[in-house]
Amino acid sequence: MLRRSLAALSDAALVAAARAGRSDGFDELARRHAPLMRALLRRMGCDSATADDLAQDAFIIALRRLGEYRGEGSFAGWLNRIVARLYLRRITRRKGIEVPIEEADEAPQGGLEPGLRLDLDQALARLSRIERLCVTLCHGVGLSHGEIAEALGLPLGTVKSHVKRGLERLRRFMTPDETSELLPTGSGHP
Repeated sequence: MLRRSLAALSDAALVAAARAGRSDGFDELARRHAPLMRALLRRMGCDSATADDLAQDAFIIALRRLGEYRGEGSFAGWLNRIVARLYLRRITRRKGIEVPIEEADEAPQGGLEPGLRLDLDQALARLSRIERLCVTLCHGVGLSHGEIAEALGLPLGTVKSHVKRGLERLRRFMTPDETSELLPTGSGHP
C-alpha cells in the first residue's frame, strides 16, 4: 500500500521526502529512473553489466548530493548528467578501452531493405562509437558541444562534426518520412 502511494508522487515530492530522511522516497526515485539511466548508458555504447554498475554508482552519488538538486530542471535530467559524467570519466580514464576517442572507427555501412525502419537504438548502434557517444551526450543528455569537447578532450570542431555526421547518418538509417521531423536539422547546442 505504501509503495503504491509513493508511486503516485511526483519526482519533486519524492526528492522532498528523501531530503527529509525518508529512504523510501529515494528508493522510489531509483526504481522509477534506473531503467532509463541504464538505457541511456547502453545508447552511449556501454555494455549491460557496466550500465548496471554505473547506474548504481550514479544513484549513490545522487543520494549524497541530493541537496545540490535545485529543481530547476527535471530530476531525470539531473540524474542523466551524473551518469553521463561517470561514463565519460570511465572511458577517459581507460584511454579508449571502451570507446576509442582518438579514432572514429566506422560501424557497418550495409544498406537497409527498402521500407525497413530501424528504431533509434538500432540506428545508434550503426554509428561509429564516437559519433554514437557525441550524439547521445548532446541530444540524449543535453550536454553542449563545449561540455562534450572538454569531457572527451577533443577539439570543439571535432565534436560538432561527430554530432552533425552522426545525425545525418541517423536520418539515412531511419525511414525518412517518419524521422525527418523527429531529428533536429541543427544541433541546437552551442
